[in-house]
Amino acid sequence: MEFRRGDKIEVCSKEEGFVGSYYEATVVSQLRKDLYVVQYKNLLEDNNDSEPLVETVRAGEVRPVPPQIPASEFGLFDAVDAFDNDGWWVGAISGKKGSDDYFVFFETTGDEIAYPVSRLRVHLDWVKAKWVSPKQRWLLIYS
Repeated sequence: MEFRRGDKIEVCSKEEGFVGSYYEATVVSQLRKDLYVVQYKNLLEDNNDSEPLVETVRAGEVRPVPPQIPASEFGLFDAVDAFDNDGWWVGAISGKKGSDDYFVFFETTGDEIAYPVSRLRVHLDWVKAKWVSPKQRWLLIYS
């Protein structure tokens, strides 16, 4: 899938300590078929914290923004994305705290953190240009 200038996307971080996180951005331009210039929504330039970060990323690190799936409750072990540190981090529900907070376990870091439901979304995978649940992912990969 190719993206055009102005498209809202998410960029997957491959940097150590940030694996499993996605950051909202807008496509500024396409340099080549496999290279985009993007401007992040929440990440700022190191030397000027009033300017959004602009960087060049590979096409394999870019995906469309996932569809919003309304969810007011999650079950144990449900795959979720939690909004933290300016990005979405992939985890799994490991417990519930009170009526509106959930504990999320992050396999990449071994951390377990409580989040209000408002900072969680249903996790979806982008596979073969389709949004699928983690359970459906295996069917698409091996079909």
